[in-house]
Amino acid sequence: MAPRQPRGEETVERLLTAALDVFASRDAGGFTVAAVTAASGVSLGSLYHHFGTFDGLAAALYERCMMRLLDRLVPAVEQADGAAAGIRAAVTDYLGFVHDEPAAARVIHLSGFAPRTPEQAQHFARNKAVRIDRLLAWLRPHTGAGRIVDLPDLLIEMLLIGPPAELSRRWLATSTGTAAPTEAGAGARSDLDVAAELLPERVWQSLRGPNS
Repeated sequence: MAPRQPRGEETVERLLTAALDVFASRDAGGFTVAAVTAASGVSLGSLYHHFGTFDGLAAALYERCMMRLLDRLVPAVEQADGAAAGIRAAVTDYLGFVHDEPAAARVIHLSGFAPRTPEQAQHFARNKAVRIDRLLAWLRPHTGAGRIVDLPDLLIEMLLIGPPAELSRRWLATSTGTAAPTEAGAGARSDLDVAAELLPERVWQSLRGPNS
C-alpha cells in the first residue's frame, strides 16, 4: 500500500478540491471563505495556516489549474511527430482541456484568481517556467531548422497559446457555453469541437517557417 500523505498535505488537498467544487457550482460571486470551509470540513484557522489568506487559497487554485493545463499540453507537443503536428497538438489539447475540465478552465480564464502578491507570483512563475522551458526546448530545433518561424520566445508563445486562450475565454464566458470563433464569411459557430477542428491549422500557418 502507498504510504499515507502527511496530514498537512491531506488538508491542502481537501481545501483545493473543495475550492474548485465551490467555484464550479457558484462562480466567483459565491466563492467565499465560508462556502469553502463548509464544503471542505476544514476550519478557518487551518485554511489560514496553510494558505495565509483566502486570496492565497484562490491563487493556489489558479496555479493548480494552470499546471494541469500545461501538464496536458506540453507532453502532447513533445510526443508529436514533427513541427506541424506539435503546433496543432498544442492547440488541440488546449481546447481539449477546456472541453474536459471546464471548471478548471473557468478558474484559469474567468476567475481573476491569478497570483497577486510578489511571493505568489514568484512561486507561480517558477512552476510555470518548468513547463514552458520544456515547450521551448522542443521548439528551438524546429526554429533553428526553419520549420517554425524564428521569433522571440515570447512572441512564439503568444502566437501559439494566445488564440486558443482567447477562444476559450469567450466560449466559457457565454451563459450557454456554446460560443465559438467566427471566420470571414462563415458566420458564428456554436460548437467548441468545430473550433478545435479549425483553429490548429490556423495557428500552424501563423508559425510555419520557410523550410516547412
